[in-house]
Amino acid sequence: MLTYDKPLYLILLVFIPVVIYLRHFWKNRGGRLAFSIAVWKEDKIGGVGFWTRSVVFLSALFFWVGLFFLIVAISGPGLVKQERFFLSRGMDIMIVLDESPSMGARDFPPVNRFESAKEVIHRFINSRENDTIGLVTFGKEAALRTPPTLDYGNLNDRIDSLEIMELGNGTAIGMGIAVASLHLRQSTAKEQVIILLTDGDNNAGEIMPLSAAEIAKQLGIRIYTVGIASEGNVPLEFTDPETGKVFSGTYRSSLHEDLLKRIAEITGGRFFSTRSPGVLETVFRTIDSVETMEKRVKVKISRIPIHRELIYLSLILILGDFLLRKWLLREVLP
Repeated sequence: MLTYDKPLYLILLVFIPVVIYLRHFWKNRGGRLAFSIAVWKEDKIGGVGFWTRSVVFLSALFFWVGLFFLIVAISGPGLVKQERFFLSRGMDIMIVLDESPSMGARDFPPVNRFESAKEVIHRFINSRENDTIGLVTFGKEAALRTPPTLDYGNLNDRIDSLEIMELGNGTAIGMGIAVASLHLRQSTAKEQVIILLTDGDNNAGEIMPLSAAEIAKQLGIRIYTVGIASEGNVPLEFTDPETGKVFSGTYRSSLHEDLLKRIAEITGGRFFSTRSPGVLETVFRTIDSVETMEKRVKVKISRIPIHRELIYLSLILILGDFLLRKWLLREVLP
């Protein structure tokens, strides 16, 4: 934000357009010398060329812009910078996202379940402040994509790069929870949360979902489970990242709600069922409002004066006006 120490000096700017009019456009401004044509030794007086007119215009522009900046400079301008410093530790959040083939179901128009979930996760991340957020995805296996971080830009980029079926054809919910819990184990935050998004039933992995939930409970981690699915036959389309082959057809959609409810209950979290992008957005807003901590923030305000830079700029412009008229137009100046 721009502030001024002596803003009353800015009133002088009002007079610049008036003086410009009187100097360059007023018909009765004077400045012309009448003399007899007999004084001229040539046959005729030639007109002023385009190049000369351009230099005159540029010279005048330099002078008036330089004067403008000079007036602004004497008003004492400065840039006010506000910085926020968090005095308290935020919470640690791990997002666990299903990337099995069924997430390619196109019942979340205009995109599929996977892309819709990614869009809502982006908005959730950008709404947080001072909370470290990590990412785990799972298919047939589970993998840590990004450890808990405050670098939301890098995290969002990583989410954008995700593709369906990068971790195989399967749904290892238990492994996803276990991997997320493992990377929250050493957390020093007062609150640790896992947000699990899936559209199917556990059918892969060495660790069962309820066993993984018990592990999370022992570590003091709360799990919110979000079921992304509609019931019945839905169109399905996804690309195998290894072969590039596109698969499409109809998929019989179902969701094991009892399992997801039980996972949430064990850890003291909540289960949400979503069947449309709007409901999914509402779910994340609910989680965002529930999972908040009291934040102690110190605000530091600093002011950076910029009058010196403006004075230098105005002097350069006014000097440019002088040099153009003296050297290029060859005016006789006192």
